Amino acid sequence: MALKIFIAATGQHSGKTTTSLSLMHLASKKFERIGFIKPLGPKPIVFRGIDIDKDPALMAELFGLEKHLPLMCPVVVKPGDTRRALNGELPVEQLSKKVLESCAALEKECDFIIVEGSGHPGVGSVFGLSNARIASLLNAPVLMVTGGGIGNVVDSVHLNLALFEKEQADVRAILVNKILPEKREATLSYLQKAFTGQPFEIIGGFNYQPVLANPTLRRVAKLLDFPLHGNQAAASRIVHHIHIGAASTQRVVEALQDSTLLVVTSSRDELLVTMANLYQIPEYREKIVALVIPGVAPITKVTQQILDTSNIPYIRTTGFHTTDIYQALLDDVSKTTAEDTEKIDLIRQMAENRLDFEKITELFSRSSK
Repeated sequence: MALKIFIAATGQHSGKTTTSLSLMHLASKKFERIGFIKPLGPKPIVFRGIDIDKDPALMAELFGLEKHLPLMCPVVVKPGDTRRALNGELPVEQLSKKVLESCAALEKECDFIIVEGSGHPGVGSVFGLSNARIASLLNAPVLMVTGGGIGNVVDSVHLNLALFEKEQADVRAILVNKILPEKREATLSYLQKAFTGQPFEIIGGFNYQPVLANPTLRRVAKLLDFPLHGNQAAASRIVHHIHIGAASTQRVVEALQDSTLLVVTSSRDELLVTMANLYQIPEYREKIVALVIPGVAPITKVTQQILDTSNIPYIRTTGFHTTDIYQALLDDVSKTTAEDTEKIDLIRQMAENRLDFEKITELFSRSSK
């Protein structure tokens, strides 16, 4: 019988997919046959000709699970499905059956399965498939992922725990992510006290890593919906800082930090040429990820030639103001894709250094009380 772990989260951006990816990586070292299922997929894409959610597509690509694709997301939520369900046009009573059948088929093929929930525990309730309901339906013990802090974790866990208790789902552990490194020991100690007597364990997850929430250059191009020019090999680089090239050229150069994305209007010829030239120097290539070039004015012919010759990565945008681009990038919370090799390598390394997989598998292998 396959060991199943249901990955839930107290809210979005708590690190649920990162946790799933980490456990899949560690499981691949211990189990011969691993599997992944996201029973309810609210973010549909077409992958290998199959309608599926983004997360199972990612896991299939990273862990070679393409043969399981038809089972990995039995309920794909498409635009309009919520209204169809409420209007009685979508046979919601059949959805639970699809989830059960897909998971049962996957269990025959696997020794270890990650079952990933969607969003917060209540997502999917309109289909009778909240996270808590699915965990109970599949008899999959729950690992609840939270963000950092102390009071915030206590409040959010109690709020979300109510739904799991209502559905009689078995919450085995709380995994706390985004812990400030200097407060890690104290944070976990206080959380142990706060949940004394509860039937679950507190597990320290990942320390706060801004890099995991920062976008890759590929993500920036996709977000802005303009092509990436220049060095395509830089597409997977992670943007750590975003600067606006509004000051003098010298001041902009002096302010560059490691892995900076620089937003420079098309009329700043001197600054564009300087960046293109600096990109040839290894010290500055580490600092300059790419240029985003908005502006109504066309780039002059000679500047364009210098940009192209230098092979500096750049995205030429139209219809955006500099401040709009800057704000859009700041507001974006990047999601990991299979092409984000730097992030994925970091997640794998973090998983091996931070998560006690033996303890987790032992905890989730126990029979229900």
